Amino acid sequence: MFRRWEIASPVCTVLHEDRLWRDSRLLCWVLMPDHLHLLAALGRSESLSSLVGRVKAVTAREANRAMGRARGRIWMPGFHDHALRRDEDLLPSARYIVLNPVRAGLVRSVRDYPFWNAVWL
Repeated sequence: MFRRWEIASPVCTVLHEDRLWRDSRLLCWVLMPDHLHLLAALGRSESLSSLVGRVKAVTAREANRAMGRARGRIWMPGFHDHALRRDEDLLPSARYIVLNPVRAGLVRSVRDYPFWNAVWL
């Protein structure tokens, strides 16, 4: 569904709203045609499960609105996570995330893919 600009664009926009992240911080993301990759620094006020649940709820609401429907399933239940140790460099993980469209064969260069961003730009 996220191959369609009119659905993906509002989802990407809402990802940048501060209210979504509270005291967590979005570092980078890429919205693939059928899933989302995020790199976030988790704040102290909530669990990862709460944060992911809120991100899924808010983005699902935007996707459903863009499709002209009140509700509908957007995301699969659950999520996969990988915790980074404090001494690990975030940049290799961020590069891996934003290069997903290239590895998937969607584009030759990440510059040609519209649905991603990173704080280091």
